Amino acid sequence: MIENQTLRIELVGAEERLWQVILRENGTVVDVEPPCFQVDGNAVTGPLEGLEPCGQPQKLQNGTCEHVWQGRFARAPGLHLQIRLRVAPDSPVVRFAYELKSDSPCSLTKAGGSDELTYLAFSAAELTEATEVRLSAFNEMVHSYCLEEAEIGPASFRNRLSLVGPIFVGSAPNHALLFAYEHGSEAVEPFLQFHLRPDRRVELRAVKGNYFHGQPLDRDNPYRTIWLQVAAVAGSREVLARAYRDFVLCYLSLRPATRTPYIFYNTWNYQERNEWWNDRTFLASMNEERILREIDVAHRMGVEVFVLDTGWYEKTGDWRVSKARFPRGLQPIKEELDRYGMRLGLWFSPTHAAVSSRIGRKHSDCLMMWNGQAGKPQSIWQTQESQPFCLVSQYADAFADELIRLIKDVGVSYFKWDAVGQYGCDSPDHRHGSAENGVQERRDCYAFQMCCAVIRVAERICEACPEAIVDFDMTEPGRCLGLGFLSVGKYFLMNNGPYFPNYDFPYDLTCWSNIFVHPGPARGWICRTPLGYDGWIPSVLFLTHYLPDDPAESQLLNIASLILGQNGIWGDLLNLSEEGIRRFGRLLGLYKQVRDDITASYPVRSGAVGSSPEVHEKISARTGRGAVVIFSSARRACSHRYITRNKPVTDCWHTEGLMVKIGPDGRAAIEARFDGPGAQMVFFGAGEK
Repeated sequence: MIENQTLRIELVGAEERLWQVILRENGTVVDVEPPCFQVDGNAVTGPLEGLEPCGQPQKLQNGTCEHVWQGRFARAPGLHLQIRLRVAPDSPVVRFAYELKSDSPCSLTKAGGSDELTYLAFSAAELTEATEVRLSAFNEMVHSYCLEEAEIGPASFRNRLSLVGPIFVGSAPNHALLFAYEHGSEAVEPFLQFHLRPDRRVELRAVKGNYFHGQPLDRDNPYRTIWLQVAAVAGSREVLARAYRDFVLCYLSLRPATRTPYIFYNTWNYQERNEWWNDRTFLASMNEERILREIDVAHRMGVEVFVLDTGWYEKTGDWRVSKARFPRGLQPIKEELDRYGMRLGLWFSPTHAAVSSRIGRKHSDCLMMWNGQAGKPQSIWQTQESQPFCLVSQYADAFADELIRLIKDVGVSYFKWDAVGQYGCDSPDHRHGSAENGVQERRDCYAFQMCCAVIRVAERICEACPEAIVDFDMTEPGRCLGLGFLSVGKYFLMNNGPYFPNYDFPYDLTCWSNIFVHPGPARGWICRTPLGYDGWIPSVLFLTHYLPDDPAESQLLNIASLILGQNGIWGDLLNLSEEGIRRFGRLLGLYKQVRDDITASYPVRSGAVGSSPEVHEKISARTGRGAVVIFSSARRACSHRYITRNKPVTDCWHTEGLMVKIGPDGRAAIEARFDGPGAQMVFFGAGEK
């Protein structure tokens, strides 16, 4: 038996109940049915015999404890199932994964070309309400992935609907439960689905690409599933959502740096301005003199991670510093960052290597292939011509080696990965199928395994540098957003939002095709829309960049937005006024006093994004510290009144035009006055020193 403060886990091994979660508070039992694989044309599932622990539990660095059990399939004695479970001391969420092993050579097979793999099944018979939580619905209106929640009614079960999830949530009178899987894809391109049955049984099944027909299975080649999750609480759906959000923040990843609410700056927006507004090039500002001056301003503003976007390198693939743009290398820049206590970040395109690169020549057999053809060389952001390389091959290991070298050579600890589409390769010579598999199967297996490959590369980087942060760019559709990568890193969610074609507007191809690149309130409406994730996934995991440009009204709007957790800045730092620089430094200094409380707090929002008022409450129920931000979009003078849901501490700092009074019940009554569109902020537990 395995237990923590909230639940017990009993491993049974039965055909209908592989293991079960038992709530300590009220005895509710959640049964988890065993997985079902197809091996050599035969279905292999429970019961398991000889189920017992493998060694002692292992304490992991994030406080979770890993337990490993193993048993053999009663109806296929040569096959063994290993169960890996990770349990935190105070969390109701259990992570688990399976490993299928064979004593003798055999293979995973498919009937009729479809994946034959059921990861788990459970009963929803006792649930009075159920919800699908979709993480990867791409919303063209804001040109960003957004969270969506869809009710699952009785008709959904009767009609055998399939749900992409990746989170299934249900509630009953005395408990709420959750099942989820850690992978990623755009919602319209599922690789796993929850299948609903009329008897109210739910099965999580593979859809495509989870393995390839004939995939070897023997002692040296076990089949490892992706990580899965189950959770249960003796309470409501909101109690479960709060607990799940805490789990993602504290226990999903072994890398706490990925959850730290640093302030990030990225050079790309000014590079775009040079190209589209200043009659220069993307790379014109990539030089030591400009970057050193930006670092000084960024430090005064409160930036903690300074990211050089594309152009710092000589060529993709080899990732050596450009001597033409940085004759002294990045050492002077790193020294200046160190002097200010800031971290160095660099941009990468993981799938590209220059035609002349050493790594490209050495791994030419790893070129991405599509219909038998390698990708044509093309310039990558005005650097040397490059070709795309397959991440589901040994090239991924070579790419990881290059980044680990850079950790040692230049001191980089933040990695921005860009331009990684989910599909891209159908080669029969890599690790996602052979000539015996069809072209579409190889494509699907690449798309599934690519998500796993980037996780493995990020894990290697973090092993070499435990403080490393890997940000995976999700600014376009067709990418693998989901829970999988959040186990090792975070997402770069949005840059400039929609393009003119998103709204069917004609535009001049010689000018900037993004709409929201100017100061003012409109960009904030777009960028704040994905804050809907924060009810399940902390917003600190979805980096979004706001503009620092004067005037003061625009700066306040952007600062008030970014402190809600997205924490990104980009723009023309050297053109900011001294007053504007001081404003950022002052307000972000106040934010930093309570940012850990803001990050941990469950969000409360009143009013839709872009409405008047739009109120965001981020006050920790435990400490009473945090912030309330009120936006008004009305183009006239007005005032708004708000009563906090949580009880804040009494000491606070707030912007002019805002009044705070603590009532007899301990809640704060806030009245904000506006002369037009703008933002007002109050920090509870912070003050100027």
